[in-house]
Amino acid sequence: MRIITISNQKGGCGKTTTSINLAAALATNNRKVLLIDLDPQAHATSGLNIKAELSIYNVLSKITNNKSKLEEIIQNLGENFDIAPSSIVLSTLEQELSGEIGRESRLSDTLKNFKHNYDYILIDCPPNLGILTINAIRAANEIIIPVEASRFSLEGVSQLTSIINLVAERLSHRVDFRVLVTNFDSRLAHSFAMLGKIKTDYQDKMFSNIIHVNVKLKEAQNAGLNILAFDKYCRGAKDYFSLSREIITQENSSTPALAFEKTLNKRMKEILKEHLPKLKTITLRVSAPNAKEVYLAGEFNSWKLDDQSRMELTNGCWTKCLELNSGKYRYRFVIDGNWSEDPANPLTQVNSYGTLDSLLEVSK
Repeated sequence: MRIITISNQKGGCGKTTTSINLAAALATNNRKVLLIDLDPQAHATSGLNIKAELSIYNVLSKITNNKSKLEEIIQNLGENFDIAPSSIVLSTLEQELSGEIGRESRLSDTLKNFKHNYDYILIDCPPNLGILTINAIRAANEIIIPVEASRFSLEGVSQLTSIINLVAERLSHRVDFRVLVTNFDSRLAHSFAMLGKIKTDYQDKMFSNIIHVNVKLKEAQNAGLNILAFDKYCRGAKDYFSLSREIITQENSSTPALAFEKTLNKRMKEILKEHLPKLKTITLRVSAPNAKEVYLAGEFNSWKLDDQSRMELTNGCWTKCLELNSGKYRYRFVIDGNWSEDPANPLTQVNSYGTLDSLLEVSK
């Protein structure tokens, strides 16, 4: 079982949005997931339209009149997806634990005695570095730090990593962290400048997937739904689904079920490679001699902007080679943060934003 804490002391960085939608995406991938809302603001709870008399406070508190076990407060949200809700009374727990020995391990001890069989437990933290966040770090195997492409959000990472190191030193509990870039606006040159700085500072500690700005994510919250239930075809849903697949690839193959699944997947890929037609090599080019950075995004790479989609500059022309199956693919160039269709390709198609995507047809 992987226990992942999602934390950043800066509010508005997509922490709760990531907690909800990553949990839903993992559940869609046939992983049994429990989301623990450890934020007294209870945004994950309210964001999924959960109303509960009992909350995680009743599990962690010793003085509550309604002492409960974790399994007693859990509510089901759909196939493979459960939540342990929060409430405003959880804010009193910090004062309640202030004088207790072992207060940093209250959640960890609860999960050790928790017998339910989940593949993942995700913990949504409050936007501060208090005792609740330390409990979440102490209970976790891994930490995801959502970071906006902004200076203040980046400073929050440094402060959180200091707490992670303090937990490792004082409590002998080391936990690995990875940075997730969220709310990325590819229309702004500033976003790419900050992305470059984040890559410089945390090159080996970053997810390759990026969560882009998408209004559907806010609309889903307003509707009390996760993004895959609200609109599984939107950009936000694709981003979180891709992130879930990236996390799944890191699963420990030591367990028999996962080892069997990986062996099966490997054999399936071998069979497909033997019987499927060979891919066709396509080279796309765009002239932008003054551009600093150009990406190629399309249906063939889930519209991702990362190192794999970065184009190479040669004599003022940016190029990218692709290996594709036959079919039709929509794509666009991203030149210094500005999205544009291919000026050399007359084939276009109107997208959901009212602009044009270039259309690539690959013959057999």
